[in-house]
Amino acid sequence: MNIYRQFFEDLKKYKSYMVYATKSELKSEVADSYLNWIWWILEPFCLMLVYTFIFGMIFNRSENYYPLFVFIGLTIWNFFSANVKKSAPIVRRYKSIVSRVYLPKVVLLIVQMLTTGFKMCVSLGIVVVMMFFFRVKLTYHIFFLIPGMIVLWLLTFGLMCFEMHYGVYIEDLTKVNDIVIRLIFYLTGIIFNIDQRIGKTYPQLATVLGKCNPVAYLLSSMRNSLIYNQAPDWLWMLIWLVLSLFLCMGGVRLVYRNENNYVKGI
Repeated sequence: MNIYRQFFEDLKKYKSYMVYATKSELKSEVADSYLNWIWWILEPFCLMLVYTFIFGMIFNRSENYYPLFVFIGLTIWNFFSANVKKSAPIVRRYKSIVSRVYLPKVVLLIVQMLTTGFKMCVSLGIVVVMMFFFRVKLTYHIFFLIPGMIVLWLLTFGLMCFEMHYGVYIEDLTKVNDIVIRLIFYLTGIIFNIDQRIGKTYPQLATVLGKCNPVAYLLSSMRNSLIYNQAPDWLWMLIWLVLSLFLCMGGVRLVYRNENNYVKGI
């Protein structure tokens, strides 16, 4: 059977399981917490307050709507980074399941994405509230958030496939991910505007950091759509859409060709 056809058939076949597993994962995360799901709001909100105080007041960052600017950055970044970091050890994490019954390994990734995606939607709801609080003008540009989200999900899923595959055989990949992702955090413009802060002095470097880093580009596009009523750079959106699709295709093929050997690898 064609790998990609099998992939979509597995999505249909295991749809109920993925929904059930996502709900169970969300419940387990807050089972022993007094504040339950409120932590999904408090964590990015408190980080936003810290970064706003340190960089907005002490270092005098002048981006418009800076608290909202930071909160959107943290919301998108947390989705991306959490998924990538948790995908490397995911087969080992579910060893008790995958060693007993056959379960398409991509299903594990999608459950992880749905879990973090739900929390991201909660944070985006807070973004909407903050937009009303700061009296940000809502225009049709807000709909440009949709293509950015599609590319973000495709890019993240493609990377997760490769992370899961190599994470089976390289135990230290998780530690490497922690270092690399921390570095990317500071190169993505979560707490500053790349064009304003770097572009004025080093325009070529700002182009590399802002366009060639897909997360930085997508984050900037979503901020522009939500806060500044600007359309994204459609050429770069198309470029990253195509590259993300190829990344997904390569990742799915890699996983399906090797998933029967994963149990032996762990």
